[in-house]
Amino acid sequence: MSGFFGVVSKTDCVMDLFFGVDYHSHLGTKRGGLAVYDDSEDGFHRSIHNIENTPFRTKFEYDIEHFKGKAGVGCISDSEPQPLLVQSKLGSFAITTVGRINNLDELRKECFNNGHVHFLEMSKGKVNPTELVAALINQKDTIVEGITYAQEMIKGSMSILLLFPDHIIAARDKLGRTPIILGKKEGAHCATFESSAYLNLGYHYVCDLGPGEIVSITTDDVTQLKEPGTEMRMCSFLWTYFGYPTATYEGINVESMRYRSGEMLRSRDDVEVDTVAGVPDSGVPHAIGYSNKSGYPYTRPFIKYTPTWPRSFMPSSQQQRNLIARMKLIPVQELIKDQRLLLIDDSIVRGTQLRETSDFLYESGAKEVHVRPACPPIMFGCKYLNFSRSVSEMDLIARRVIAELEGTEEISSEVLQQYIDPENEKYQKMVEVIRDRMHFTSLKYQRRDDLVKAIGIDPCKLCTYCFDGKDE
Repeated sequence: MSGFFGVVSKTDCVMDLFFGVDYHSHLGTKRGGLAVYDDSEDGFHRSIHNIENTPFRTKFEYDIEHFKGKAGVGCISDSEPQPLLVQSKLGSFAITTVGRINNLDELRKECFNNGHVHFLEMSKGKVNPTELVAALINQKDTIVEGITYAQEMIKGSMSILLLFPDHIIAARDKLGRTPIILGKKEGAHCATFESSAYLNLGYHYVCDLGPGEIVSITTDDVTQLKEPGTEMRMCSFLWTYFGYPTATYEGINVESMRYRSGEMLRSRDDVEVDTVAGVPDSGVPHAIGYSNKSGYPYTRPFIKYTPTWPRSFMPSSQQQRNLIARMKLIPVQELIKDQRLLLIDDSIVRGTQLRETSDFLYESGAKEVHVRPACPPIMFGCKYLNFSRSVSEMDLIARRVIAELEGTEEISSEVLQQYIDPENEKYQKMVEVIRDRMHFTSLKYQRRDDLVKAIGIDPCKLCTYCFDGKDE
């Protein structure tokens, strides 16, 4: 994933930009970047740093002492360096994006055919997706036409911020898979992925952009350049896992949704346990909701050691990620020994980390370990956001188990639907095999319909592709 923040102000905006971007640090792991426009000197200034092993703020402390300007954009990214500075027939601007392009090679060739001369080559011969977006925008005669063209051509998703000398243009993904939220305070406007990024900076909520909506943002006004579309497919995993607890999307707060999710897990469960726990961090509020509904006490049988360890999936090696995930969770044996524990995590993807977590609970003396993932089995790799590093759907434990049960990796859509249906015997067999393989005492997943109810918006406006394979 990635996250971005932009601001236009009548006074210097650098500190607002710095902290606004920093509040997105949970969304990305590789690159951080800032770009500002200084109308008193040279124009655009930009800085990009690698943040894989160092917090965003420590890498940019020197930069912000030397930056000044009244408009800026910045991002936290899982992959490519950005923002980028672009000089084109549509003017000079900085661009930052959140999304995923599945047909990048096809679009690169399209740009070459339309007269685009070259792209700067990244490592392994790749093209920076944000640079490609800029090239697509410049295929048309106006910014709005260019953004619309880019979003229509891209297979995947794409939300965009463009920084000009005195305004920002914000364009939400055509199906609203990721959010853009506007905030306002005296003499300034901001555009952000996370609504909570601006609260401590003195901004208050203005609106969520609609799917495909494009606006121009100045210090005084927000002008709609393109009306929102009628269809939305917002990522349901934003509430389950990605979103920061204080964030609110489409009027639905992340933390509150997770409480409801935990309550719904309990409403279909009658297991008797001694305590309920959540895998830090995103599993915790789901567990609190379960605990509140069940009456079983919430405890913390292990504590995440945050001063040293970054996010567990940060290293490129899965083996390293597993090691870090294990190293940063420290057990509290007094809360584990002889206990029947119910453990909630946001999801089970590959299964390696949660199996190791349950194993060290047993090693610390747990009598039973019951697991309740806060979302359904993940059956499909996400096509719309960079939510998983999986290069194959066989990386997903649910798909591996299905392949073993069916005797082949080539599973028809009809058969897969049987494994997706929680009332079907095939689904129940799959869950039992996963339970046994991961050494859980019992295993029950959140149901898709309960997940949607916990979010609380129209099901037709949510993307649940990774759970059910239902496309646009």
